[in-house]
Amino acid sequence: MAVPVSERVVEAVGEWSGRRPTMVDVAAAAGVSTALVSIVMRDVPGASAETRHHVRRVAAELGYVPDRRAQKLRQSRSGLIGVAFELQQPFQGDVVEQLYPAAAEGGYDLMLSGVVPTRGEVEAAEVLVRERCEVVVLLGSRRAAASLDVLAERIPALVVARPSGTPRVGAVRMDDIRGMRVAVDHLVGLGHRGILYIDGADAPGAAERLTGFALGVAEHGLGDDAHVVPGGPSEPDGVRAMTAVLEGDRRRPTAVLAFNDRCAIGVLDVLLRRRIDVPGEVSVIGYDDSRLSRMDHIGLSTVAQDAGRIAEEVVAQVVRRLDGGPPEDVVLAPSLVVRTTAGPVGGRS
Repeated sequence: MAVPVSERVVEAVGEWSGRRPTMVDVAAAAGVSTALVSIVMRDVPGASAETRHHVRRVAAELGYVPDRRAQKLRQSRSGLIGVAFELQQPFQGDVVEQLYPAAAEGGYDLMLSGVVPTRGEVEAAEVLVRERCEVVVLLGSRRAAASLDVLAERIPALVVARPSGTPRVGAVRMDDIRGMRVAVDHLVGLGHRGILYIDGADAPGAAERLTGFALGVAEHGLGDDAHVVPGGPSEPDGVRAMTAVLEGDRRRPTAVLAFNDRCAIGVLDVLLRRRIDVPGEVSVIGYDDSRLSRMDHIGLSTVAQDAGRIAEEVVAQVVRRLDGGPPEDVVLAPSLVVRTTAGPVGGRS
């Protein structure tokens, strides 16, 4: 006598209680073959609509969840875009957020691998290679061109927010030279001449932004009125640089350009604690237009990198590369976002 489905489900639950149900368990409870369950779960031809409904209902009752990773291992293509990014960089998080819908639109999933002080970029990328990603995207990569070449021998790769330095690896980046020149132009238009730039040390894009600042200063003939001081990409870097300037012999600048928003927020912290009015006494401009800069109590004027556009271009280049196209260097135009931290020199309206 046949055993009702509901009873078979109860029996199956009792047998595998304490472990994750498998496709074999679903087949036993549904009274069908494992091969037929596989057909239903993969949504491929070979089963009637009634059978599909029956198998899926039993699977749901058992709490069976298909192992998508195992499915991908059986496929010739994984459909995965691997992304290595620095967890401590807000703008990189903004790009990752935008990559999800862009990847889905292109029929891909993302696999993330974080870069932290205790886990380097090479290790983060290696995990993505082992997990059978079809391409590796490195956000804000610090790897030298030779190292990127080694990676490109194993898997298609591209970097974001800097030139790759090698024709074997593509890049999607903003025109950082132009972006910094736009910021200088804006400050000069507000009457500033005593402009200070806090650079990004060895951070990705630092060389290009420093070049843009130098070109902007030269174009406006600022001469000895503009200066560059060592900095970096974090809030403590901005704090150290601004503190050193205020405690040094140099005349206080009327405006500060920071390598990125995090550095600029460090600058704002120092000015706030010293009761120096922003922008009445000192104007401040960051770079990135990260979510931090958009908070109401910060209102940071900044050079905007369009995270959504970057994500779209990354996925477009991934598709082209996987279709056999060559690596490309895609350069996007930045724009200035004026908020409350930059104003006329001396507070004049």
